[in-house]
Amino acid sequence: MPNNLKNIRASAFLHQNGHCIYCDKLMWLSAPLHFAVQQKITTKQARLFQCTAEHLLARKDGGTNATANIAAACLFCNRHRHMRKTELTPVQFQMHVRKRIKQGRWQA
Repeated sequence: MPNNLKNIRASAFLHQNGHCIYCDKLMWLSAPLHFAVQQKITTKQARLFQCTAEHLLARKDGGTNATANIAAACLFCNRHRHMRKTELTPVQFQMHVRKRIKQGRWQA
């Protein structure tokens, strides 16, 4: 990841108070072991909460690394958004995730 994108990701992480834009769960930026201990989960589970740079408009659709196009999302949500057969906008995906959380059908 280019250094500039790392800085933008870190900025989004801070702006969002360390919470994923989709599931609103806490994420870690640079200390998975500390996060795991703090959250009382395994380091394998903590991996899913790694902060990633989420392109709101995908690069394949012309999205860029501009600050306005980058949000902080946990690895789990980022992967699942882009693995879907039908694309959802960021707002639609956020609503989908929050609905699944209420049903107890999203990540732990």
